[in-house]
This record gives sequence, C-alpha cells and structure tokens, in this order.
Amino acid sequence: MTVIYKKVALIGLGLIAGSIAHAIRRAGLSDTISGYARSAETRDIAREINLCDVVCDNMVDAIKDADLVILAVPVGAMAAVAKEIGPHLKAGATLSDVGSVKASVIKNVSPFVPDNVHFIPAHPLAGTEHSGPRSGFAELFDNRWCIIVPSDQTEDTALNKLRVFWKALGSNVEVMDAQHHDLVLAVTSHAPHLIAYTMVGVADDLSRVTDKEVINFSAAGFRDFTRIAASDPTMWRDVFLNNKEATLEILGRFTEELFDLQRAIRHGDGDYLHDYFTRTRAIRRGIIDAGQDTDAPNFGRNLTKES
Repeated sequence: MTVIYKKVALIGLGLIAGSIAHAIRRAGLSDTISGYARSAETRDIAREINLCDVVCDNMVDAIKDADLVILAVPVGAMAAVAKEIGPHLKAGATLSDVGSVKASVIKNVSPFVPDNVHFIPAHPLAGTEHSGPRSGFAELFDNRWCIIVPSDQTEDTALNKLRVFWKALGSNVEVMDAQHHDLVLAVTSHAPHLIAYTMVGVADDLSRVTDKEVINFSAAGFRDFTRIAASDPTMWRDVFLNNKEATLEILGRFTEELFDLQRAIRHGDGDYLHDYFTRTRAIRRGIIDAGQDTDAPNFGRNLTKES
C-alpha cells in the first residue's frame, strides 16, 4: 500500500487512535504519525510503547503540517479541541473524528474549521471494553464498518481519499448523512449500552441477591452486559448527552416492546413469546452471516484467558 497522507495527527491516544496508528503502520499509509493526549501519563505510555513516531505535549505541535487530523476524544470535548487547533491546521488538510455521534459534532466543531480545511466526520464501528494507549491493535477495524459523514460542500477528492484510507485500515466503508447515522447508532449501539448499564445497575441494587452471587453465578447473558457496561464512562456520558433525541426515540420504542413482553408473560401467551424470539433470533443469524460476529461456542471466547 502506498502512502495516503504524509503526516497523520491523532488527538487522543486511546483504543481507537492507538488501533489507527497500528493499522497505519501495518499498511504503510503514512510517513509520520504524531499524537497528543491530555494526560501526561498517557503521553508517557505512548512514548514508551512507540505508539506514534512523535508524541507532543500540546495539540498545536501535534497537528503542525499534518495532512490528516483525527479527533479521538469524547464528543463533548471536540468543540474545545477544534477551537484550539483550528487556526493552526494546514491548508488543504482533512480534519476528521471517530465519534459515535455525528450531528452534534458537526454542529459544534464546524464553526472552528477554516474554509481551506476539509472537515469530514467519520465513525469506525469497532471497539472493545478496554481503553488507553496499550489497548489498541492493528486488526481492530478488519471487516468492520466505518461510516463517513460528508456535507454537501465536501469535495469529492478529499472524501475519496478518506474513504481509501479507512478501507486500507481494514474497514468496510459506508457514506451516510448525520441524522440517519445517529438514529442507526441509537438502535445498534447507544440504547443497547444504556440497557446494559441499567441491568448491571439493577443487579447492584437488588439487595436480595448478594454481590458474590452476581459475580459467581453470572450466566453468559449477564456477563455480556457487564462487558458492555465496562466501557469508558466519560465517552458514554457524552454520547447520550449529544444523541439525546434519537436515543430517547429508541428507548420509547423499547419500552413499548418491553410492555408487550411483560403482558405476554403475565398472561401466559407462549405463542407470542415464541414468535417474538423466533423473529429476533433471525436478526442474530443475519449479523453472523454478515461476518460481524461468530457463532463459535461461547461467542468464540478463549476460556483460558477470560472468566
């Protein structure tokens, strides 16, 4: 693979940015990777593991002469970051992000993007429950989707270049408008995370079941809830505050479905339950057939490494 952007700057050095750095090197997509993180500890770890070619102590130094700048910080912090780096972005550079919400990011970041810079938001649909600079790995994006959200003013050349970049990182790429992206993610990610947090919270509050019993006797379903609920709390706080309308819409629909299931259980309506579970089981099969998960026993877990 040839170099796509001579210099890539990563603002934020957690799981996603770290994986981008590893995947860039794997494919030889850039001559130089620079990075910045707000925490001095994170910067020191990034230097220790050679995550980037250079780790800077301020954002302006990190983005100097960068052809692609990727904001990998919580969505609530992106406006402040854009305000600080905006005047220093290279003419003709592309500014992008990896946030899980798009409409609010576009609204909050756009005022600080110079006219001679291409602002093209993006969202790689990949991740784990782990965070920090040591958590990244080059294969994170392989056969996962990255959604790119251009505006009507986005130049085709800049858009195609970013599309080629994400494909070279291993992703499948889809172009989508911001409002539709936020609704889709409310269904597939945001509401499920909130439900997972809620179930773990219920277990924590249910005094008739002890903490030891919750930990020792967690079946696979609850264990998966705890894995999701282990995700970064700052990131998810910002996601829900910045995708409020779509998330509330999906939670409203979820509540209606939950009431229907409660009614079926209360009245012993086995036919309704069986039909419902059959339909939802087919969705799981579709996810597996699309290559977005595995049907290996125990979800492919290596039980020698995971409890």
